[in-house]
Amino acid sequence: MKTIHHLILAAAALSASAQAADNVVRLGNLKFAHYGAVSYIKEIAPKCGIKVEENMFAKGPDVMQAILSGDLDVGATASEAAISGRANGAPIYIVAGFAKGGARLVARPDGGIKSVKDLKGKKVGVTRGGIHEVLLYAQLAKHGLTWSDSAGKDVHVIYLAFADLNQALLGKNLDAIMQSEPQSSQAINKGFGMEVMKPYDTPIGEPVRTLVMSEKFYKENRATAAKFMSCFVQATKLFIDNKAAGEKYVRESMFKNQITKDDFDDAIANSPYTYDVSIEHIQTTTDVMAKTGTGKMRTPPLAKDWVKTDLLDQAKKSLSVQ
Repeated sequence: MKTIHHLILAAAALSASAQAADNVVRLGNLKFAHYGAVSYIKEIAPKCGIKVEENMFAKGPDVMQAILSGDLDVGATASEAAISGRANGAPIYIVAGFAKGGARLVARPDGGIKSVKDLKGKKVGVTRGGIHEVLLYAQLAKHGLTWSDSAGKDVHVIYLAFADLNQALLGKNLDAIMQSEPQSSQAINKGFGMEVMKPYDTPIGEPVRTLVMSEKFYKENRATAAKFMSCFVQATKLFIDNKAAGEKYVRESMFKNQITKDDFDDAIANSPYTYDVSIEHIQTTTDVMAKTGTGKMRTPPLAKDWVKTDLLDQAKKSLSVQ
């Protein structure tokens, strides 16, 4: 009888352990102001009945690699990284949008660059593999400029990490950068950068940052996935409704007071939080990527096959969020 009792206890412990593991969500995120509400999910996760383990990455394609290797369940990234990942076999679904905009073409104040056409003969920095690369190429193509990562074309493109672009502009190693937030606001507020434009006048419009989920997690762990999406909507609603709470969390917890209130305000004004993403937006972004040759897509994916907003719609409805 003692053996049977021990077996029952062991089985119960295994079941509890499996249930606990089922309720853990491994989240990949990036350190940008407009990714703040996604980061905040881990703070309210216990209230949603889950535990969120957040891992920070340098850029979107790194998040995709971690999902591919099975190390993440959910990732926050620009749409370009998600599209490129899916195009090259990543088993992911886009399940929500969490911010829009978040890009700015910034030039040295002494460089005489007032418009995209003035980039001819200049060195322009951008991070490879992000939506900013797509937006830069879309702008150059729109204005009839050619580009290359070596000299010989109209625009000499230099690839650097987001964290290094400002330093290169400050050091006058670059004439302009296509930068994210809050870094572009910082460059402007510190005086070594000036805004040339917000690059939203191409077919893409304001790019949407996407929340992606592994197909395995979406299909096999629906209950936890639904709880996570409810948490996402709650965190986003808080940051939209209570700007002070969002500012406090992003400035103090994410950036350890390395950005000012002005940096935050300017950044979020250019990259507001949202919940939504559309099949049409992702398809248009995919088409522009294919046209400009970004993302190195093996097979451009059809947005209708992998944009799945049912969990988002369910969460918004249950929380009475429009």
